[in-house]
Amino acid sequence: MPAPTLTSHPEASPPPAAGDSTARKARFWDRIARKYAADPIADLAGYEATLARVQGLLSAEQDVLEIGCGTGTTALRLAPFTRRLLATDVSTSMIAIACEKLAVQPLPQLSFAVADADAPAFGQGGYDAVLAFNLLHLVDDLDHALSLAVQALRPGGLLISKTPCIAEMNPLVPYLALPLMKAIGKAPQVLCFKEAQLLAAIARQGMEIVSVERHGTRGKDIRAFIVARKPR
Repeated sequence: MPAPTLTSHPEASPPPAAGDSTARKARFWDRIARKYAADPIADLAGYEATLARVQGLLSAEQDVLEIGCGTGTTALRLAPFTRRLLATDVSTSMIAIACEKLAVQPLPQLSFAVADADAPAFGQGGYDAVLAFNLLHLVDDLDHALSLAVQALRPGGLLISKTPCIAEMNPLVPYLALPLMKAIGKAPQVLCFKEAQLLAAIARQGMEIVSVERHGTRGKDIRAFIVARKPR
């Protein structure tokens, strides 16, 4: 698939060369972007715990890439702890909202861009950390998306992810409710896997698993927080 053009302009459109998959994902998230931005964080204490954990892994000497940044809330919180943070999302509307937030809260370290995590847009070895929050279950091909993220890392760099492991839910959700919602346009395409399968996919990229955690504070937490390091 051709690499999408990176742009931080809030009105940027998906690149003409974007494939069908990129366009499909962009249409879904563009349509719900404003509602997504208005929805409260379901587990705020768990979210804050994750932010604190990630802040401790970052430093002002690091160049950081976030894939699937949504409306930029997390990027705005983490950018001050980096030298440079490029936050990307496949949805032009999500990036437009992120840029609106950045205009209100300017941060010299932070920029936003339209890019698909399933497409080779990020180059080779340009980043000390790649962040992927609530994203890896939404990519088209988990191994391919992970390979692109790992390629973007410098030797010794960290992949920091937090991912809903949908297959750990009640089977009625991934195998009945989600397909029905997808059929009527209320849910995106979702990959169903368990934590062990996600860890195996990361390990297949030659990454060393550093930490596996759960930060949820409300009921069963299906979101696996994983830190993995690229060999030096």
